[in-house]
Order: sequence, then structure tokens, then C-alpha cells
Amino acid sequence: MDLSIVIVNWNSSAYLRKCLGSIYANIRGLNFEVIVVDNGSTDGTAAAARAAGATVLHEPRRGYGSACLNGIAHALKSNPDVIAFLDGDMSDDPQELPNILQPIEQGYDLVIGSRMLGEREEGALLPQAMIGNAVACFLIRLFWSVRFTDLGPFRAVRVEALRRMRMSDPTYGWTVEMQVKAAKLGLRCKEVPVRYRKRIGTSKVTGTLAGTIKASVKILFTIFKYLFVKV
Repeated sequence: MDLSIVIVNWNSSAYLRKCLGSIYANIRGLNFEVIVVDNGSTDGTAAAARAAGATVLHEPRRGYGSACLNGIAHALKSNPDVIAFLDGDMSDDPQELPNILQPIEQGYDLVIGSRMLGEREEGALLPQAMIGNAVACFLIRLFWSVRFTDLGPFRAVRVEALRRMRMSDPTYGWTVEMQVKAAKLGLRCKEVPVRYRKRIGTSKVTGTLAGTIKASVKILFTIFKYLFVKV
């Protein structure tokens, strides 16, 4: 299995070094490339990533989705079988990447690392994030009869399935877009429990009132949009 690993990073270079070191130490027997998408960092993220052996892309458009789309576009040039995504601030545990990939090897198309099913450090997920996850996952199950417990960033997807999804969201709706499209397309989806650590610094999404409102509106808009828009 040829693998591309996309990491979106913004001003967490110290933890990115640990993340990359853990990936290179724990992935065995696979041909893989690590792609770090620098989403406007000012703390030496690019230099830290290159020093660790990763490919570095610069995405000037702020937004998680924009950075992921940039990473996907680069990854597809080498035609991998699978693309995995995780955060680079060590809130996701890179040691668990083999657990994310195992169901892919068993034939699943999309695997989500569920923070709801796994262990979480105290304060790692704020109440508003947990409520938002619950509402979004309830709606996906209601509309498309596919059960998810989380919209977390730690995930892996077969490239064949990803091409069918035609991902497009540049901001907060990126993760839910992938899961909604997977549900509508009838792809084989699975969740695995993952550990989740408390984020370093304040989340740009759920760490502020404005971020929480914007993310909530975008996630709900995305879900209801695909009730009527063909994938």
C-alpha cells in the first residue's frame, strides 16, 4: 500500500517535530510520503518539517479545508492508494496511525479516528465541540442511515473513494463534507477509537465564541446542502 500523510500545521513547530518523529518511527513496511501544509505559520514550521524529512507545501488561503485540498492535490501526483490526515500539534497520537490504516487494508474506504470512542485527556474536547459532533452525527444517521460518532481530523481514505467524493469545502465543513459524501455514495466506513490530547494553545474553531458559531453554521449548512445536491 502506497500512502500519503497530510498534516495541516499552523504555528506549532515544536510539536510538529515530535509528530513527524513519531510517524517515521511507527510506520513500517509501507511506501509513504509525509506532506506538511503550512497554513500561514510564522514560527518556523516549514524549516522544522523539512528538517524532519517531510514535503512542505505553502497554502496562503487560511482554512483547514484549503490546506487539505492543497495536500490532496500534491499527493495525487504520486498516485498513492491511501491518503491519511492528522493534526500536527500532537493532539492526535501518530502512534495510532497503523490502527487507522488497518481497516483500509481490510477493505474499508474511509476510516475515522473517533475521539468519542477513545480516551480523552481532561479538557481535550470542549463541551461545544462534543455537542456539535453529536448533533452533526445524529443528522447524518437520520438522513443517510450511517452511524458516526465524531467528525475528528484523524482519518484515512482510499484514493479511489476520495476521487469520487470530489472534495471542495475550504473551511470548517471539510471533515463533515467527506463523511456526508461517503454516506451518500454508499462507501464502506468504519470508526476506530483514538486517544486525544489537550490541544496546545486555543482552538481557532471551538476556542472562541465567533469560531464556534461559524463552525456550527458551516457544518449544519453542509449537511443540509447535500440533502439536495448530488455527489
